[in-house]
Amino acid sequence: MTPRRQPSAGKPGIFRIALTASAGATIEWYDFFIYGTAAALVFPKLFFPADIPPLAAQMAAFSTFAVGFIARPVGGAVFGHLGDLFGRKKALVTALMMMGLATAAIGLLPSYANAGPLAPVLLVALRFIQGLAVGGQWGGAALLAIESAPPSRRGFYGSFVQVGVPLGVLLANVVFLAVGAVVAPDAFLAWGWRVPFLVSLALVGIGIYVQLNLEESVEFDAARAVGPDAPKARSPILSVLASHPKEILLAGGAFVANNTCFYIAITYVVAYGTATLELPRSLMLTSVMIGSCVMAPALILCGWLSDHWGRRPPFMWGAALTGLWAFAFFPLIETGEPRAIALSVSVELVLISLMYGPQAALFAELFPVEVRYSGATLGYQIGSVLGGGFAPIVATALFARFQSSGAIAAYLFVMCAISLACTAMLSARARASATIGRSNTPLEGRGSK
Repeated sequence: MTPRRQPSAGKPGIFRIALTASAGATIEWYDFFIYGTAAALVFPKLFFPADIPPLAAQMAAFSTFAVGFIARPVGGAVFGHLGDLFGRKKALVTALMMMGLATAAIGLLPSYANAGPLAPVLLVALRFIQGLAVGGQWGGAALLAIESAPPSRRGFYGSFVQVGVPLGVLLANVVFLAVGAVVAPDAFLAWGWRVPFLVSLALVGIGIYVQLNLEESVEFDAARAVGPDAPKARSPILSVLASHPKEILLAGGAFVANNTCFYIAITYVVAYGTATLELPRSLMLTSVMIGSCVMAPALILCGWLSDHWGRRPPFMWGAALTGLWAFAFFPLIETGEPRAIALSVSVELVLISLMYGPQAALFAELFPVEVRYSGATLGYQIGSVLGGGFAPIVATALFARFQSSGAIAAYLFVMCAISLACTAMLSARARASATIGRSNTPLEGRGSK
């Protein structure tokens, strides 16, 4: 039997893995998020007929945004299968390159004025490919870090992958603001918006680096080293669906609040502020950037806390507090006061961090190594469809129906209540299901050991 490599918190190897996974996740999420920003600011004018009402065009643009979320469980299933059979690294590299090429291709698309109905069809197709790629990226990046980390530090190192989300948002908005600052409004609409999409080719370079410089995860290598006669699941995705269906569904339910509130805070709020409240685009994007800067260290802190206090306490506090903050979130935005808007978004993202920081470790701990990529990714992506994918559409429809942001706040509160209940049930099952560092994994906090 091949000796197992022992990870150590003090060695540079695990830091390099965590930082590289974070960098890849940052650019991957940058690619995914620039679409959301463009859907709020540009796509309604470029990829749909000019004679449809602005609200209908906005709904159509957000519908194409949702296509990426519909594709994410499919990507999770495909890449989970590949990652459990052939390795986390190979699946991650494939996802990174697929995302980079698809996003760059969006930057080359013709507009509706030039290609007619073909333009939105191509946009939807490429958005679907984006969804496939991001559906597989998270599991590969998270497991490379978590499965190579010491059992008592998995929350901390897993949070580095989660940091890719706010950094991706920050990078997407910085690029959009920078291009908008140096390009006239007409030129921005004509070609300037394409620049952020073409920049995503950098992701291909990161994929090449991962392929050439990172080793496979410790846990996966150890599982493969048991010998050729050891039983292996021929179809990890079918195996995990048969053996852990409740864990997958509860994980998805636990994630809906996180994802719903996050996409309201970074995508819908930009459209709401600019189109409904007639606030400057730069103000809304800057507020999202400030919130993302605050969220990045908060995620690492919350991952670290989960190593000491358990996964469940910060996760459940995050769901409860985010649900309550929903009723302050929109009133602060509606003041139009820059500091109030920045505060509203920042507090929202910090509270979300209580859930998202520990999430990678919590989800990984639910499944055995041979089906872990498939199980953790499916739970994550199911939650993303039910939560973030339709959140901007639901919010837009609720405001159109009630002409009040209070209905949107109630919607966020309900989603948080669902996640709170699912997390309570999930953590109870996690005590019996966890296989990573069984004696060292702090699922319920030190007081429960």
